[in-house]
Amino acid sequence: MRFNKTLFMLAIILLAASISFAQDKSLGSIKGKVRVETGTPAGVAVVVRRGETEVTRVTTNKNGEFVVSRLTPGKYGLTFRKPGLSIGSVEDIEVKAGKTRSLGDRLILTIDEGSIAFLSGSVFSAGGRSVPNTKVELAKILEDGTTKKIDGRITTETGSFKFRLSPEPGKYRVSVKADGAETVSKDVEIDGAAVYRVALSLPPKP
Repeated sequence: MRFNKTLFMLAIILLAASISFAQDKSLGSIKGKVRVETGTPAGVAVVVRRGETEVTRVTTNKNGEFVVSRLTPGKYGLTFRKPGLSIGSVEDIEVKAGKTRSLGDRLILTIDEGSIAFLSGSVFSAGGRSVPNTKVELAKILEDGTTKKIDGRITTETGSFKFRLSPEPGKYRVSVKADGAETVSKDVEIDGAAVYRVALSLPPKP
């Protein structure tokens, strides 16, 4: 009797698995990879639409990859969103039963200049002249007071430079060192999307 009950339960499990498999074969998927102009491709929201109606959404992994599963066959649109980046979209993606539609890595989200912070400035000599071709380093000041280098620039012919930053509140240190001169640094606090300016004057050469 116990043996027959075990066989019955096994048959139920196999039936449920076959039904699930058949259901999966009637659905489709979309996969792809998002690239970004700056920052990390992780955490991009991928909104799946039918017309203007949202069907589901997922987020990209650390490599910018995403998979949207269990979609009924038909045509879909995708919208890609992440703070600080432009909104991207792909339309008329046809999903077929039992198939995975690959979008590759063609989609690139560029910087939304209206929602980021710009840290721009100039480097001057002790005599007030612009200093070209000088390396400027940008570091983030962490909560414990230590710094972490995040970017670097070479000044232009007019001695200017520009960094693009997240608008999230934070404190940064800009440093410059020309040949034969001491390092000069200035701290700048970022608290939103705006243009922040700084001027760095090198001390006289010894």
